[in-house]
Amino acid sequence: MVTQAILIPLLPLISFTMIIFFGKKLGTKSALIAIAASVGSCLLSASVVLPVILNHGTALHASLTWLMINGKPIEFGILVDPLSSVMLFVVTFVGSLIVIYSVGYMHNDPRFSRFFAYLSLFLFSMLGLVLSSTLVQMYFFWELVGLCSYFLIGFWFEKYEAAQAGRKAFITNRIGDVGFFLGIALFFYTTGTIRFIDITPEFMHPYANTAVLTFATILLFCGAIGKSAQVPLHVWLPDAMEGPTPVSALIHAATMVVAGVFMVARLWPVLETFPNASQTIAVVGTTTAFLGAFFAITQFDIKKVLAYSTISQLGFMITALGVGGMGAGTFHLMTHAFFKALLFLGAGSIIHGTGTQDMREMGGLRKAMPNTFWPLCIATIAIAGVPPLSGFWSKDEILTSAYLGNHRVIFWILMITAMMTSFYMFRLLFLTFAGKTRGHIHAHESPAVMTLPLAVLAIGSVLIGLPGSPFMGHWFQHFLEPHAAVHMDTFVMIMSVASATIGFIIAFICYFVKTDLPQHLAGQFWMFYDASRNKLWFDEIYNSTFIHAFKWISRISFRFDSNVIDRTVNEIGRKTVLTSRIKRWIDQYIVDGLVNFVGFSAQVSSGLLRMIQTGFVQNYLLFMVVGLLVMLLVAVK
Repeated sequence: MVTQAILIPLLPLISFTMIIFFGKKLGTKSALIAIAASVGSCLLSASVVLPVILNHGTALHASLTWLMINGKPIEFGILVDPLSSVMLFVVTFVGSLIVIYSVGYMHNDPRFSRFFAYLSLFLFSMLGLVLSSTLVQMYFFWELVGLCSYFLIGFWFEKYEAAQAGRKAFITNRIGDVGFFLGIALFFYTTGTIRFIDITPEFMHPYANTAVLTFATILLFCGAIGKSAQVPLHVWLPDAMEGPTPVSALIHAATMVVAGVFMVARLWPVLETFPNASQTIAVVGTTTAFLGAFFAITQFDIKKVLAYSTISQLGFMITALGVGGMGAGTFHLMTHAFFKALLFLGAGSIIHGTGTQDMREMGGLRKAMPNTFWPLCIATIAIAGVPPLSGFWSKDEILTSAYLGNHRVIFWILMITAMMTSFYMFRLLFLTFAGKTRGHIHAHESPAVMTLPLAVLAIGSVLIGLPGSPFMGHWFQHFLEPHAAVHMDTFVMIMSVASATIGFIIAFICYFVKTDLPQHLAGQFWMFYDASRNKLWFDEIYNSTFIHAFKWISRISFRFDSNVIDRTVNEIGRKTVLTSRIKRWIDQYIVDGLVNFVGFSAQVSSGLLRMIQTGFVQNYLLFMVVGLLVMLLVAVK
């Protein structure tokens, strides 16, 4: 079983390695390798997850010690428990459908093979994160997921906007990751463990009044703020729409953005221990849910609407975890993966068939693209929270958790958000498929390789909510939390259906019955419209404050580096060169000159002495006599 679990992420890694090295030779066959790897991982996941289900949530755990710090082990391993089982199912199943869909969407792209290599690496990274048994291992794959998103968001790097979007996503996530890393270090320093299997309510109980760990929990949550696009680090996600649409589906449905939610759910015993941290998380999630929906209601780029929708739905999940609904948040993560992947792939099919992303240029596509319309219709009903589709059950669980947990302000904000969700999704549906074509487009249906995954996801969007519904005794929630009580509240259910209905009615009137009404309302309530259309000017505020300040600091640093540090280094270099030249002259003409003079003197002396060495005895006697006479003369004087 452990071998099978290891093979789940290993297959996409093998696919990446093969494609990246042999992609040019393989050509379009690269897609077959990526599909085989993703489907293989999906089948292996089923074989690993099924025993966990049959054994009532018994975890599979295996690990190796990587290194020791102060006698405490840092491990790498595999952990398959109910939570990771859910994520394995979501990532491999939805991911496989997205990989298959990409064959049709990317078929004319010159970097076809490289795209599938990046997809495979992305799946490997996410599966490694899901199976991680420790926080350090999770952080390693967490960063790898961020790197892959940079590759894929900026895949069409020839476009300035795509290159900027990739850079923005990478940098924004790094801000949150700094907090995540510091939180891991502080948590390990305080508790002595980073193994998920050790982090239980019983283990955390002695630390209940530890302010340091409350702070560490908030630092850990910073990672989720970045990765799951929570306010105020949400600004990267709408720009990520510059990447290919299958990337948007992969990032927003099955992989990157839900990693933050998964991490928070994985640390659920910690949240239960520190209510102040939980309240902070709930407030951030609620704010994000509301603002994401508020921004979505006025966008006209079909992918931007879905991007802000994702931000809003992630806010729902984070709020659920903050108010004590771990099962509800994870349940919504699973249902959202299906209908949001369907929405993005459906949007990709529309873009493929029309050549535009602007909904103002669409309209009347129902007849031209029926195989795209019906799945998108199901996804819209699901995300709007209309019973009995999946979104209703999971959203209702979140609302119930907030209501019964006495978080009434949060409950009503989420209820308003649910109404806005229904409005902007039916607005999208009416603008694209209803009425007459408003632009000069000649729409055509997408190929079967693109529409077949839509049909599968549509079926999933209908059925995937049943395990968490009362029809199956809330099996999903009990699978995640065997001892948790699950409640249904009639008032919450009625209000939930009412919010979805009101949102639909407003969208129907504005975009089907009286199509000139939105423009009139935008003029009447221009302050709200401008605030929504411009996303509360988050980007502009960041550009004029933080980014402007950092650019100013970078310019000052550049000038200081150029005019002070570089000039000092250059001056030292010039002085060193001058000094070396002087030393060279002294060495060449003084030191070497003296040495050469001594040698020359010895040579001259030896030459003179050699002249008197004739070899004749009479010459030597003559020299002796002369010498003797000289000595006598000297002595006489």
